[in-house]
Amino acid sequence: MSSNPIKRVSALADDYTPGRFGAEGKTGVVLKEVPNLTLFQVSAWPDSLVTVGAKSAKAVGVETAPGPGRAATEGARVILRIEPLKFWLIGVAALNLSPTEGAVLDLSHSRTHVRVTGPQAEILLNRHLPLNLRSQSFPPGSVASTGFHHVGVTLWRSEAGFELFLPRSFALALWELLRQSAEQFGYEVA
Repeated sequence: MSSNPIKRVSALADDYTPGRFGAEGKTGVVLKEVPNLTLFQVSAWPDSLVTVGAKSAKAVGVETAPGPGRAATEGARVILRIEPLKFWLIGVAALNLSPTEGAVLDLSHSRTHVRVTGPQAEILLNRHLPLNLRSQSFPPGSVASTGFHHVGVTLWRSEAGFELFLPRSFALALWELLRQSAEQFGYEVA
């Protein structure tokens, strides 16, 4: 048996070409795959939510777990409250929960993390997502589960930009849609 860890291959590998594209002389959008995602879904039972929330917050290094639709960060560690009883933990090891507290599921290989930034990022994403992404309605720290071309995705507005978590099986198709739509603004693949 080999001691080499399994090498992760990006779902976007066949269509990930760094460079500038679209409208000449403009870069309205920057698209970047964030590699090596470590993502755990932590689900609590209604009577264990406070305990599981506290354990999740401690793992990330924040004081308290965020409310539904919100995120909290400490450096590269992140906790997203994706549903009332579910958290996503990014950049941390798996929690150790008893079955009476909840369940932990490793989603690291099932999602592709794409960051969308630039002055036209909000406009680009509003053409695909049925959300009001203006900063007064969806400020940094906001999280939403939504649809992108009939595919369920998770969106988090971080301080860096818009973080999309795409199901791996649809990631390439959604990436191609983002690239095609970004051509009018001029875009860079970082």
